[in-house]
Amino acid sequence: MELAELIGLRPVPAGGVLVTLTRRCPLRCAHCSTGSAPEVREEPPAEELERFVSSFSAADRPEVMMLTGGEPLLRPRLVAALARSARAAGTRTALLSGMFFARSGGLPEPVRRAVRTLDHFSASLDLHHEREVPRAAVFRAVREIRRLGVAVSFHLTGTGEDDPYLADVTADIERTFGGAVPSLVNEVRPFGRAASWARPARTAAARDEPGGGGALPCAMAAWPVVAFDGTVLACCNQDTVDRRPAPPHLRLGHVAEDDWASVRARTLRSPLLRLVRTVGPAHLRQRWAPGVPAGSYCGDCRALGDRSEVVAAAGALAAGAAGALLDLTAARQQHAQGPVALVRRHGCAAYADLVAAPGGGEQTPDQTPSPSPSPAAYPAPYQVTGGTRT
Repeated sequence: MELAELIGLRPVPAGGVLVTLTRRCPLRCAHCSTGSAPEVREEPPAEELERFVSSFSAADRPEVMMLTGGEPLLRPRLVAALARSARAAGTRTALLSGMFFARSGGLPEPVRRAVRTLDHFSASLDLHHEREVPRAAVFRAVREIRRLGVAVSFHLTGTGEDDPYLADVTADIERTFGGAVPSLVNEVRPFGRAASWARPARTAAARDEPGGGGALPCAMAAWPVVAFDGTVLACCNQDTVDRRPAPPHLRLGHVAEDDWASVRARTLRSPLLRLVRTVGPAHLRQRWAPGVPAGSYCGDCRALGDRSEVVAAAGALAAGAAGALLDLTAARQQHAQGPVALVRRHGCAAYADLVAAPGGGEQTPDQTPSPSPSPAAYPAPYQVTGGTRT
């Protein structure tokens, strides 16, 4: 599974699920959005995550499961167990790692076994990571992972389009891998350890809010997110992931109590979430709560459940088949625009084209890749029936 396909699925409601395996991490990067550290032990019990992923079925599953942390490869046996369980249902697995293991000069055997079960591996690399793990060591590990037949990419962060580090590291990746490995480039966000010093990201979403009143859909409300305590949320914003109690309209369940079918149904059927994905929270506040002062894009979203007039309008406009069609249409439009357009909106726009670079490597005989989904593949209840999507 290449990076472009993974990112291209991001606007598809319930097209994927983000699963955080632990907040622990051997690194202490200065910009860490989750505040991870070696001594932090917050993580969902393995048995709860295994039960939740085992509820995927061939008829009802996400297209992709993204494993992250903290450092997910601190739980390599769990990574392998979840990836195998997901693959049995037809779900492919991607993983984002901080590359702590690269400092040892190779892939430790537990990490190697876990990586071989994946369909995509993404390595974090930025100025702060390089103070913990040298770039050359990361490159060596990524080469070794490619030789295992796993598609690879880099997840880069910097301070913005004019960051000289981003210019240097992207050029180095191009030289080292001959343009064959793609990169997702983001800006450092003011969360976690970076909350006191990082400037707000200058993405299209940040530039276009909140004055004009135009629609600005939120693709980040499409995939459910399993948080560090097992709560399942409709948002990957770190402030939302860590907030307790979670805003009720953004809480989709808990892995100890709910299965995938229940989480997916809540994701798809919520009128308020449908409109967040279709027109965005700033538009909802401006249209139905015009007297409320503008907040941040994500702050507006977290407050929507407390706006009775917005909730009522969402119920009137986006419930039932009409709301499902509206949601589907918006998702299909964003999907059709492709991964580069999505990264221009939500990532570092100047480097958006790098997400579409060819990557990966050849499949080894003992790896049987799952079939690629159709570009128009959307989860139930947005099913194809008689040539018409309902």
